Amino acid sequence: MFICFVILQWFLLAVCWLFYKGVGVWGVNIPVGWGFAIVNFVWWIGIGHAGTLISAILLLLRQQWRNSINRFAEAMTLFAVACAGMFPIFHLGRPWLFYWLFPYPNTMTYWPNFRSPLVWDVFAVTTYLTISLVFWFVGLIPDLASMRDQTSNKALKFVFGAMAMGWRNSVRHWNRYETAYLLLGGLATPLVLSVHTVVSFDFSVGIVPGWHTTIFPPYFVAGAIYSGFAMVLVLAIPIRKFYGIEDLITMRHIENSAMVMLATGWIVCYGYAFEAFMNWYGGDPYESFLRWNRLHGPYAWSYYTLLFTNLVVPQVLWFKTVRTNPLLLFFVSLDVLVGMWLERFVIVIVSLSRDFLNSSFGQYYPTQWDWAIFIGTLGFFSACMFLFLRLLPAVSISELKTLLPEAEVKVAHAEEVHDL
Repeated sequence: MFICFVILQWFLLAVCWLFYKGVGVWGVNIPVGWGFAIVNFVWWIGIGHAGTLISAILLLLRQQWRNSINRFAEAMTLFAVACAGMFPIFHLGRPWLFYWLFPYPNTMTYWPNFRSPLVWDVFAVTTYLTISLVFWFVGLIPDLASMRDQTSNKALKFVFGAMAMGWRNSVRHWNRYETAYLLLGGLATPLVLSVHTVVSFDFSVGIVPGWHTTIFPPYFVAGAIYSGFAMVLVLAIPIRKFYGIEDLITMRHIENSAMVMLATGWIVCYGYAFEAFMNWYGGDPYESFLRWNRLHGPYAWSYYTLLFTNLVVPQVLWFKTVRTNPLLLFFVSLDVLVGMWLERFVIVIVSLSRDFLNSSFGQYYPTQWDWAIFIGTLGFFSACMFLFLRLLPAVSISELKTLLPEAEVKVAHAEEVHDL
């Protein structure tokens, strides 16, 4: 927590310097007007997808293995979306005017351009954050009531009592709770597909080579779930080890998450192959040059590293010995997170650095302030996770309690079968 707090102070220093001097402290230039800010925005939004997928879609599919990991995955979603939401504001140049992006009544009758995908981003991300926050809070209500009843501290009892909203564990309360939770799951499920689809429109509606393609929406959604589950494993493996909850977050949860990561990794692989095929089949000379530039240009190192980290290394997940080895799985998940960040780097930076005219070619060199803000958001995210683990139950108490009788029945049935 102390290390994360120090990194967070570095982040605050970098943001203050950015607001004082302007975006010129970054490495953005012409033609690369989008730099680390947009790369990090797309990366953080992608990481937030796994929490909603685990909570909403697996809830609707009645997958009970989600119960041990859904709580901190939902918290991960909130913190990741908070990190993502900062970058478009930083990138505005005049961040104190961010509210101009909302269609609020004003005397100048000034309205945002609703045909701009950047305005779509505002609505998609704010909707996603709102539904995720409500979904997370509703799931917490029975646990907050348990904490209210267990604590002897009057101040904490008042705080938890207010947050529990009068929960008394009655049948009527449980009936309304389960109905509301299911409805919120149904609302959150389309957001998993829609939010990163809208984010992909930032690129696919443009005419820049490498962006103007219809594969981006499903390709971005699969990549988001890919990186999101990688972050879930990066968090779950240390949490279960150092907090001693291997009996709650079992190897079944770890292995299932690894298999989802393997499946979405192959969808991402298909996206790479389809993109290369359409570059060749379309016959556009600018798209063909983009492919050559990715393989042989000044940023070729990032493209080859991307292919290695996203496609080659994750193939070890085919082996059960790797999927059930927490240490190996932790490093594979870190590798995927690096690879997905490099993917966003290649899409944004490489495409913009080589445009249509030779005279407009340029290079992008991130400055120390680019790195400070990016690493600072990692510190902010980690500090928020530490506070969450300290103050609230990281594993859903109520959902695990409902599973205990079912587990006991299954064990008794298995023993009877064994005896027979």
